[in-house]
Amino acid sequence: MNLQQLRYVVATAEHRTMTDAARSLYIAQPALSRAIRDLERELGMTLFARSGRGVVVTAQGRRVIKLAREALDAVSEIEALASHGGSPEVELRIAATPSLEAGLAGRLVPAYNAEHPGVRVQIVRCDGREGVVTAIRESRADLGLTDLPVPTDLITHPLERQEIVLISPPGLDLPDPVPMGRLHGMRLALPTRGSARRRELDAMFGKFSVTPVVVLETDERNGWLNAVRSGQASLLWYRGLAEMAVRAGLVVRSLEPAVRRVIAVVHARKRLPLSAQDFLATAEKGSAA
Repeated sequence: MNLQQLRYVVATAEHRTMTDAARSLYIAQPALSRAIRDLERELGMTLFARSGRGVVVTAQGRRVIKLAREALDAVSEIEALASHGGSPEVELRIAATPSLEAGLAGRLVPAYNAEHPGVRVQIVRCDGREGVVTAIRESRADLGLTDLPVPTDLITHPLERQEIVLISPPGLDLPDPVPMGRLHGMRLALPTRGSARRRELDAMFGKFSVTPVVVLETDERNGWLNAVRSGQASLLWYRGLAEMAVRAGLVVRSLEPAVRRVIAVVHARKRLPLSAQDFLATAEKGSAA
């Protein structure tokens, strides 16, 4: 058994097909299949059950893959120590949706850096919830901040329930809270059509028989706010991130009935680096305060 074989089984478990795993490892698929078979023969156990074009991790395989991930993480930490003379620059990568990035950068990251000043936090901006999930699966981020639900192959740590509110230019004759029916015909800036966030909003509109006038479709936070500042449209956004809108002179109103989403830190089912564990502890402590 060697580290290369451990990397092969972990990649196969993450991608669920030999073809995709081989592509991610930059090797030929037959070579990967042969290496997996050799390891299974050496261990005397079946790690993957073949299922159509994909593979399913067996009960024995789950235990082996968990230990393989821990071993590979430990090797990575040792290599980092060696390459930095025992004092590595620690980096923590956190994926976030555009609508949650401001809260991450303005509240969670400063609180974390106050306790762990030696860690450099990189925010990986993603195109909605699906982008966060992909960034974690592809190991481009250690953690993700998104609203739920996410696929069951990720572990979730719920932090808070955030209310979705209506942010409008001043001068609109609207009550507070705004009945859902009043969104019918309202000029709105919305996420890009086809995105996970847009699908959820469209489902909400359908539930209440509401058809807004779509003025702008974008996943850029600044684009949304600029449309509201200029008086072109209103915006549905999280209340926890509405301080920026209030400072800009915009009006924030609740919806009736209220709509709330669970915000969570998510990550892959593997041993987290110490920096990510510490961030989780800081985030959960802040949500409990």
